[in-house]
Amino acid sequence: MKKGVAALVLLLSAAAGSQALAQQVQEGSWLVRVRAAHLDPANKSDPVGGVGASDRLTVESRTIPEIDISYFFTPNWAAELVLTYPQKHRVYLDGADIGSFKHLPPTLTVQYHFAPEKTWSPYVGAGINYTRISSVNLLGGNADLESSSIGPALQAGIDYKLNNKWSLNLDVKKIYIRSDVNMAAGTISQVKVDPLLIGVGIGYRF
Repeated sequence: MKKGVAALVLLLSAAAGSQALAQQVQEGSWLVRVRAAHLDPANKSDPVGGVGASDRLTVESRTIPEIDISYFFTPNWAAELVLTYPQKHRVYLDGADIGSFKHLPPTLTVQYHFAPEKTWSPYVGAGINYTRISSVNLLGGNADLESSSIGPALQAGIDYKLNNKWSLNLDVKKIYIRSDVNMAAGTISQVKVDPLLIGVGIGYRF
């Protein structure tokens, strides 16, 4: 009898501990991060002038700020919205500066967090990117870009928990951004920015 009571007490204690852990993991459904992300374009644009031409458009690399808002539906599953302000990029044709454009690239991903209760918590994600292109000034105003781009986004990262609220973050995203380059005579190339973004930052959960 005593052994049975002891076993029951241990079982109830374990259940209470598991419930407390689950509550701790679920504490705070919102996570806000601030990141500095280095944007490195793939620069695989089509040759200007068609097949056989050697002149290609390239877009400069730069480091941009990000504000990321995540909502956790469960301890493992979350959705993240990646935001920034319009970013200006220089454009080059065969190494020569031909102008610039701005892009605003909000990205929405769905993430799976493998170990939300651990100090180190890796995750993967996939979603969609919508890029708004504006303030285009190429070749003295003689060339233009399509005003928007929609493409997939892939993501992987890891959080390091400092405490129940604060964490450090390393994040890598591959985003597909493409736009036709148009002149009066028609489309002369397609800019394939397709950047890789490597970001580091800090997060706060509430």
